[in-house]
Amino acid sequence: MRSTFPEALQMVLKHEGGWADHPADPGGATMKGVTLQTFNAFLGREASKDELRAITDKQLHDIYSQNYWAKARCDELPVGVDASVFDVAVNSGSSRAAKLLQASLGLEVDGIIGAKTLGAANAVAPAELIARFAEARRSFYRKLATFPIFGKGWLRRVDEVEAQAYAILTANR
Repeated sequence: MRSTFPEALQMVLKHEGGWADHPADPGGATMKGVTLQTFNAFLGREASKDELRAITDKQLHDIYSQNYWAKARCDELPVGVDASVFDVAVNSGSSRAAKLLQASLGLEVDGIIGAKTLGAANAVAPAELIARFAEARRSFYRKLATFPIFGKGWLRRVDEVEAQAYAILTANR
């Protein structure tokens, strides 16, 4: 795993916070960005909300690296873009992250980061792709039915992730 995963994970955890169980959130009960459904799949059994609240740092690391970073093929994306895609994978799912990346690249959108998507992503200046991806993300959020409830926070997160992605890019040149 490339060295930007720890930075990207810290970025995600800053935005995901602690415990949340908002009735309007389709993700349901969530601790540090991990939903109860994701935690159940990771454990291979049904877990309680109390168990989710007690998730360990090792479990968080493993879930984030396996379910989001690896699934979105972040190690194969340009530095900075990897962090942006990872954040969307966590917030909206790996398929949505792939779709937004593909839309940002002007590709056919199939929700799978394959060789064509990776090739296109690596052929664009990372700073330009970070900006395109952030704009695609803003557009996506504005179309959601829950935007009136969560939109302000989502847009703030996009702005912060975009700035952090640029910082990661600059630090790794």
